Amino acid sequence: MATTTRFALVDCNSFYVSCERVFRPELEGVPVVVLSNNDGCVIARSNEAKALGIKMGTPFFQMKELRKRERVEVFSSNYELYGDMSRRVVSTLAQFTPSLEVYSIDECFLDLSHLPPEEVEGYGQRIRQTVLQWTGIPVSVGAAPTKTLAKVANKLAKKIAGAQGVLALEAEADIEKALRRTEIGDVWGIGRQHAKRLQQLEVHTAWDLRQMPEGWVKKHMAVTGLRTLLELRGKACQDLELETPDKKNICTSRSFGRPLTVLKDIEEALSTHTVRCATKLRKQSSCASSLTVFLMTNRFSATEQAYYNSRSMPLPRPSHNELELLRHALHLLRQMFRPGKRYVKVGIILNDLVPASEVQLDLFDKPGTEKESQLMHTLDTLRQRFGHHTLTYAVQGKKDAVWMLREEYTSACYTTDVKKLLAVK
Repeated sequence: MATTTRFALVDCNSFYVSCERVFRPELEGVPVVVLSNNDGCVIARSNEAKALGIKMGTPFFQMKELRKRERVEVFSSNYELYGDMSRRVVSTLAQFTPSLEVYSIDECFLDLSHLPPEEVEGYGQRIRQTVLQWTGIPVSVGAAPTKTLAKVANKLAKKIAGAQGVLALEAEADIEKALRRTEIGDVWGIGRQHAKRLQQLEVHTAWDLRQMPEGWVKKHMAVTGLRTLLELRGKACQDLELETPDKKNICTSRSFGRPLTVLKDIEEALSTHTVRCATKLRKQSSCASSLTVFLMTNRFSATEQAYYNSRSMPLPRPSHNELELLRHALHLLRQMFRPGKRYVKVGIILNDLVPASEVQLDLFDKPGTEKESQLMHTLDTLRQRFGHHTLTYAVQGKKDAVWMLREEYTSACYTTDVKKLLAVK
């Protein structure tokens, strides 16, 4: 008997908000929002906050009166907490299937092909109850023959009250009903421009798109559009990515907590970003062949002329040695820095990545390359065990440096810092 392909998408509901509520249960039923870097704008909302009309991307300063009037709870982004809670959810989901793809920090695709159709919804409820019990995070589950249809099912599982957070699309009649209820802009893989063009052609729902000729879709929406069309018709074109592909470049950048004018302060920020970038580079066992540093002022300022600059350079040989990367990055920064300007952001990009095992040495390589690798491995081990701030360079400055992000409403790192464990009284 042939096995039927079946995917399930497990999506954490209002994930950042849910993470905060796990450790603050009194926030259940209270409007809650989470802000972006520098407490700039809203990036996560509870259902209660949505009911107040708070939109994604709303600048925080615009909702201060609403916050006071409706007693909206506000949190700065706590990515250390969210990342650890995500790992706990993934670990829980791994109990239900050997084949799992971590699609994002709050979404996972599961292979449920081993289940008969009549058991899928019950299995989805078990997944939902177990994740909630083990982690405190509520999730929704959508199951279907393709990943695109699973996305559709998951979105509807949150909207349909009778679904209780789980929806399995098996019968053709159920798939048609779901696609008719899904707006074209909500289809996975359909961007804003394609959605706008399709609406001009009277294609308003996922069902309308499913009726389009394959030739037209391939011509006007390329292969990715054709893949989406076929998946809406029930033909699986995308398998699970069981191993995360290595990145082709790695970028780390942050806006400053306030505009900076002193080179030393910007050097501290860039040094910290470079160390973070190098850590990510070594984590995927790669080396960078070149690097780019960029620096900018506020491009929206009405009183100051905008300034943006970037410099790139090839490395003498591919490297993941953060000491070497720091030296070159700071050299490029000093070339770009112009006194008297108010800078708001700096960043680094590591380019042309190659596997560390394939780096070609030359006759002019200095002795001690093996010692450098051992040093980097030791640094990674210590930081992973005791935290990223355990070992830093003097050029990175202090932990509370002036360039650090504004994080006025940050919660504690309850699960990763022993000093911030909840105390039971």
